[in-house]
Amino acid sequence: MKQRIYGYIRVSTKEQNEERQILAISKFVREENIFIDKQSGKDFKRPMYKKLIKRAKSGDLIIVTSIDRLGRNYQEIIDQWKYITQTKHINIKVLDMPLLDTTYAQDLLGTFVADLTLQVLSFVAEIERNHILDRQKEGIEAAKLRGVTFGRPEKELPLNHEEILYKWRTGTISARMCSEQLGISRSHLYRKFKKQL
Repeated sequence: MKQRIYGYIRVSTKEQNEERQILAISKFVREENIFIDKQSGKDFKRPMYKKLIKRAKSGDLIIVTSIDRLGRNYQEIIDQWKYITQTKHINIKVLDMPLLDTTYAQDLLGTFVADLTLQVLSFVAEIERNHILDRQKEGIEAAKLRGVTFGRPEKELPLNHEEILYKWRTGTISARMCSEQLGISRSHLYRKFKKQL
């Protein structure tokens, strides 16, 4: 049976452009065999990725531009790599890392080199991701110390809000009517004023 070649592309958000990845992969893959997900790589619960893994058969080839397009989590990348290459016997080619190409050397040494390279790269990527998260947390803490507030600003209530709240608390008006008159959602009403009931 002839080897089929697939491409997998992932961008983290709907705003990011996948054009660069498409250009790189379309040199090897027909357009109808390119699968694109527009969501985070934190896990493998992605619709197009699942569809690709279901469609690809033993001996086929999946091409990605870089290992971080496959995923961001060290252990999950390793697990998926093993599942694709060892359980499903599908080849993987990572364009920006020639050592991560299971079609290049299919002997024991080639497999060992690809697996070892993947483990090192995935580990480094995980460490870098943790550093980014740590720096982000430190930045948020520093901003809070400077008095920066996060989230949406608190919505201003009408001048007669105490009267409206009193009517709600005494059962004169419903929670729906109260939230409408205050200009806030019912969930916001309960969250903000539940303690005062």
